[in-house]
Amino acid sequence: MLSCLPPEELALAEQNCRWRRYAKGERIVERASDDRDVYFVVEGTVEVVNFSLSGRAVAYADLSAGHFFGELAAIDGEPRSATVEAKTACLIGAMSPGHFIKLMQRHPEISLYVMRRLAAIVRACDERIMDLSTLGAMQRILVELLNAAKPDPITPGSWMIYPSPPQRETAVRAATTRETVARVFTQLQDAGLIRRKGRTLYLRDRAELERLAERLAPKPPSPYKQPPENMRYQEAQPA
Repeated sequence: MLSCLPPEELALAEQNCRWRRYAKGERIVERASDDRDVYFVVEGTVEVVNFSLSGRAVAYADLSAGHFFGELAAIDGEPRSATVEAKTACLIGAMSPGHFIKLMQRHPEISLYVMRRLAAIVRACDERIMDLSTLGAMQRILVELLNAAKPDPITPGSWMIYPSPPQRETAVRAATTRETVARVFTQLQDAGLIRRKGRTLYLRDRAELERLAERLAPKPPSPYKQPPENMRYQEAQPA
């Protein structure tokens, strides 16, 4: 976001930040807090999460060096919408909402960058809502595996996930339990669809995993489906 700034403006932005290092697992921002700062990730990776009433974590995104977060509260003045924790050791710069707003006013290109980012968040949330409302737990796990997989640089046509995330992390992203993830992984390994070797998880048949995810997808009800005959027309009955 700040790459468009000339050196003197970048130095001023740096001076307007408070700098702090966070250890892995340390909480940076608390959901519903009154903090309004914008945070810049300079080193490490942070995780944006929320928690259900039962305490189960639901992950939104991982943000690595070069990303920022907290702009929503800085713009609208409302409490934090999510919790952010350090996924690794991090160096974070915190800028006050006043300085951030002035930065956007002086540089329209930054304002446009922020608007595009907020638009992307809205789109991602729409997709997340659709997944949670139409996909079962096993299918959500399959989608997470397919999204995380990269082409194997050694074996053409093969796909891999490295490093393979802990089952708890996959469960958080798929909005399910670690036990469910463990059970699904066992089923996929027994079927020969995935194979774990060290810290690498190999997808042995990506096409079959994609077909399996589609077969498990429940069909959402059509918004144009006609109601039953006995419910279409109901005339008021005399009292």
